[in-house]
Amino acid sequence: MRLRDFRLLLAGAATGQLGAQVTLVALPLVAVLELDAPAFQVGLLTAAETAAFLLVGLPAGALTDRMRKRPLMIRADLVRAVAMASIPAAALADALTMAQLYVVALVTGVATVFFDVAHQSYLPQIVPREQLVAGNGALETVRSSAQVTGPGVGGGLVQLVGAHFAVIVDAVGYLLSALFLSRIKQAEGTPAPVAAGGSLRKEIGEGVRFVFGHPLLRVIAVTTGLANFSTAVLMATQTVHLVRVVGLEAGGLGLVLSASAVGGLLGAVCAGRLAARLGQARVILLSVLVTGPFALLWPLSGHGVTGAVVFAAGSGVVSFGAVVYNVAQVSFRQGLCPPRLLGRMNATLRFLMWGTLPLGALLGGALAQSYGSRTALAWCAVGILAVPLPLLLSPLRRMRDLPGPQDDDGSAGADRGTPLEKASADGEERPAPAPTG
Repeated sequence: MRLRDFRLLLAGAATGQLGAQVTLVALPLVAVLELDAPAFQVGLLTAAETAAFLLVGLPAGALTDRMRKRPLMIRADLVRAVAMASIPAAALADALTMAQLYVVALVTGVATVFFDVAHQSYLPQIVPREQLVAGNGALETVRSSAQVTGPGVGGGLVQLVGAHFAVIVDAVGYLLSALFLSRIKQAEGTPAPVAAGGSLRKEIGEGVRFVFGHPLLRVIAVTTGLANFSTAVLMATQTVHLVRVVGLEAGGLGLVLSASAVGGLLGAVCAGRLAARLGQARVILLSVLVTGPFALLWPLSGHGVTGAVVFAAGSGVVSFGAVVYNVAQVSFRQGLCPPRLLGRMNATLRFLMWGTLPLGALLGGALAQSYGSRTALAWCAVGILAVPLPLLLSPLRRMRDLPGPQDDDGSAGADRGTPLEKASADGEERPAPAPTG
């Protein structure tokens, strides 16, 4: 039963991600090609897509812990489908504006926050904890495969039917995702009842204390937040750069983004083996330390085919490292946290990690508008190079493996403390799990 349900979860992820990757190409091209938006407005559109992580990121976790995860994900898919379908509908009525694009981006962003928090909290219910790395690796493989195929499909559709009509693929993808999720039969546990006198603020605080009370979660939050800030600069700038500097049409833009995603697909395939061979902690550090310098290829990409290849090569290597890093740290977080706190833990980390995205997007748009896309990409590369610094300054740099799950009081279970005991025997310094308060 669990295998069947996990396959349905994978199928839902595949259809939703494929549609989202088509929109990754199509939505900025609606602004650039059809509404002739300047660079800052394109950056503002990217910021609107991710602003929800700042606006509702923390309460989403507490609210998600109060609800069943699968129905919540289905509702979020339906909201996103309707929002995306409104773009071609408005285009047919000759009423499409940047204001509508901003609203659609905000609405889909809010739905995505709830979907993602629920999704990460739902996976441990249908996959045994000892198989979380494999499960997350399979989901990353699906996501990376969509990143390889989706932008190419999106670019081709934009050239065939126009950017606003290509977005309909995203709406269909979300509808299919909702359909697959609705067929999962695994009985979902009843959410923990809200304690007498409990409040949303108190529940949010419990998740925040759990994250900030654990030294490794703190450093992962800082590291990922910096990486996402720099990535948002890239996302806000790359369409403008590839179209107006490198000189690509929609189809070529899609191919470059697809080629870039090949590295992420390879990372998803290799993540589990690398973690087993090198150790989960070492993989978290090495994945970003070794691949980060290739971000310097982005500002070096010039006009024509050579520039497109240089840009894709940089993105491919950086994507490889990012996916390996994500599989390792997400699996660690899911295995560490008590089930009743999963939603709040994930939401707190998403708030800290993904809350930097709109800020980076605004900076990227402003830099590209004032100084050109190449300068914006250069600052993006500097940010990527700085990503490993929090890890290098933390105890994680001396670790091979990561500590096991914590009990609700924040302490490691007696039968699950092997990594800490091994660290002591090996003479490596590892922080003891701090209490959650």
